[in-house]
Amino acid sequence: MILLLDGASIVTKAFHVQEFAKLAGVTVRALHHYDRLGLLKPNRTEAGYRLYHLRDLERLEQIVALKFLGIPLKQIRRMFQRGTSAMSDSLQMQRRVLEEKRRLLDSAIRAIVEAERAAAPGNRPDSTILKKIIEVIEMQDNMDWSKKYYSAEAQAKIEERKKLWSPENQERWSKEWSDLFRDVEAALGADPAGAKAQVLAARWKKLVEGFTGGDAQITAGLAKMYQDRPNWPASIEQRMQPFSNKKVWEFIQKAFAAGKTTN
Repeated sequence: MILLLDGASIVTKAFHVQEFAKLAGVTVRALHHYDRLGLLKPNRTEAGYRLYHLRDLERLEQIVALKFLGIPLKQIRRMFQRGTSAMSDSLQMQRRVLEEKRRLLDSAIRAIVEAERAAAPGNRPDSTILKKIIEVIEMQDNMDWSKKYYSAEAQAKIEERKKLWSPENQERWSKEWSDLFRDVEAALGADPAGAKAQVLAARWKKLVEGFTGGDAQITAGLAKMYQDRPNWPASIEQRMQPFSNKKVWEFIQKAFAAGKTTN
C-alpha cells in the first residue's frame, strides 16, 4: 500500500495489484481480465504498474455480485456504460430469468417427491407422474439448450413476450406457421427472386417478428440458433419440426438474399 496526495492536503490510499487482490479476495488474474475488458480500469504509475483505490473496491463488489447472478461480463460492462437506469432494467430482467428457473426447479422437485411416493414399497408407479417427470426434464433441457443462443437479457425478454400471447394468439400463430411451411415446401422449385418466393419470405419475416417483437437481441439469438441447426440434439430436433427442415430453411434464406439484391 502507498499513500498519495490528492490536492493540497488530502491523503488517499492506493494499492498495487497483489495487495488489492488480497484485500478484495480475488485473483490477480481476475483483476487483469477486468482491466482488459474495461470493467475496472486502475490508475497507472509512471513505470506502468497498476494502482487501485478504495473506490475501485466498490466497483469490484458490483462486478462480482452481477457475475454471481449469471450476467455475462460484457453485458455488465454495457450496464456500467449506460448508467443506473440500464443497470436497474438489466437486474429486473435477470430476476425474471431466475424466477423462471426457480419455477422449473420447484416443478421438478414436486414431480420427484411424487415419484418417490409412487416408488415406495407396496405402491405401483403412476404413469401420469412418470410422464410429468419427463416433461419437467424436457423443459429444463430446453432452457439449458437455449442458453447457447440467447443472453440472459434476451431470455428474460422472451419470457415477458410469452405473457402477451393468449392461447388464441398462440393457436393462430402455430397455424400460420404450419400453413407457411406447407406453402414453402410446395414452392421449393420456384425462383427465389420471383414474386411467389418473395411473398413467402415476407410472410416468414412477419411471423418471426411476431416472436421477436423486432428486438435485436432476440433476433440475433434466433439467427444463431438456426445457423447451429446441424448440432441440435435429437430431442430438440424432433420438438422443432418442421422448423428443422433444411430445404425449407435454405429456400427462405435464398429468397431473403434475392430480395436484398433486387430491392
